[in-house]
Amino acid sequence: MGRTPLIATPVAAFVPWQQILVFIEAIVRVYNLHGRRDNAYKARLKILVRAEGQRFVDAVNAEFAALLAENPPLIEQVEFDRVAQGFAAPLSALPEPAPGADAPRAFTRWLERNVHAHKLPGLRAVTLSLKRAGQPPGDVTADQMDAAAELAERFSQGELRVTHAQNLVLPWVPASELRALWLAAREAGFATPNIGLLSDLIACPGGDLCALANARTIPVAAAIAERFDELDALHDLGEIALHLSGCINSCGHHHSGHIGILGVDKDGQEFYQLMLAGSDGAAPGGPATPGQVIGPAFGADEVPDAVEALIDTYRHERRQGERFVDTARRLGPAPFRAAADAVRRATQTEAA
Repeated sequence: MGRTPLIATPVAAFVPWQQILVFIEAIVRVYNLHGRRDNAYKARLKILVRAEGQRFVDAVNAEFAALLAENPPLIEQVEFDRVAQGFAAPLSALPEPAPGADAPRAFTRWLERNVHAHKLPGLRAVTLSLKRAGQPPGDVTADQMDAAAELAERFSQGELRVTHAQNLVLPWVPASELRALWLAAREAGFATPNIGLLSDLIACPGGDLCALANARTIPVAAAIAERFDELDALHDLGEIALHLSGCINSCGHHHSGHIGILGVDKDGQEFYQLMLAGSDGAAPGGPATPGQVIGPAFGADEVPDAVEALIDTYRHERRQGERFVDTARRLGPAPFRAAADAVRRATQTEAA
C-alpha cells in the first residue's frame, strides 16, 4: 500500500447502521486496490490487513469519508423493517415443561452437549452432530440431508442452520419435544453427544478437494477421530477445540483451536504444524487469541500420536476442573512440545 499515498481520516468508533453498506464498500475498494493479485495463496483480505496494519485502517477511513461526501444512498428504516420481517421468530415463548422422570444416560448426555439455552422460555436450540466415524467432518449424504430436513420440519418450524463448526442447528425446538427429537435424531445418525469435545473437530476439505491446499486434511481428521472415539473418555477430557487447515488461508480456523493443525508443503511433501492454546473468543477458550506453534512440523502419520501426546500431558498435569486450554496456558508450550517431540519418528530433521 506504500505505492499510493493515503491520508488518514478519523471516523466514529461505531458506524451508524444506516451507513454500514457504505463502510463495507470502502473496505472492498481498498482491498480491490491493494490486495495481493500476484499470489493466489495471498489474495485474501486478512493477508492485506495483517501486512498493512494501521495503514489499512487509515485507508478504509479515508475511503469511507470520501464516499460519504458523495451523499450515497443509505439504508432507510422502511427497508430495514422489511428485511427484519424475514427474521421474525416463528414461535413465541412456551411453557417450560415439568422435569421428566429418570431418563437414559444417553439422553441426559445429549441434553448436556447438544442442547442449548434459548432466548425464549420453553424453547431450545439443538445441534445435530455431523461428526461420526466413516465420514469427513461436516459431510452429509443426500439421504442424510433429507433426514435432517424432516427433523427441521417436524421439530423446528422448518428451519435448519449450518454452523462454522460444521454441524447443523435446529433453532426453534420446543423443550417439551426434546425427547422425541433425540429419538428421531439418533435414528438418523445425528445424535452423537460430542458438541464441543475433541471429536467435534473442524477440518477444511484440504488437498483432496481444494486446489489451494498444501496438504490433505480429511485422512488426518479421520485418524484423529478414530483415535478418540470413546465417549466416556471424551467427556472426561471436557471441551477441547481441535481445528485443522490444509493451508495458510485457514478455512479450518487452525489458529483459533485449543489444538490447531496447519498443513504445510516442504519440498513437495506434506507436513503438519501443531499450535497450542488458541481461542476464537467462545466461552470455553476465553478471549480470542492465536495459538502458539510448538516446534517443527510432523508427518501425516505422526499427527495422531502427537495429538495424543498433548492430551496425555493434559491428563497428567491438569488441576481439578481445569480445561485443556487453561492447563496449556498455565504451563506454557514447553511440556507439550516435549511430549509431542517424544513421539516423532521420521521428522527430526526433515521438517526442521
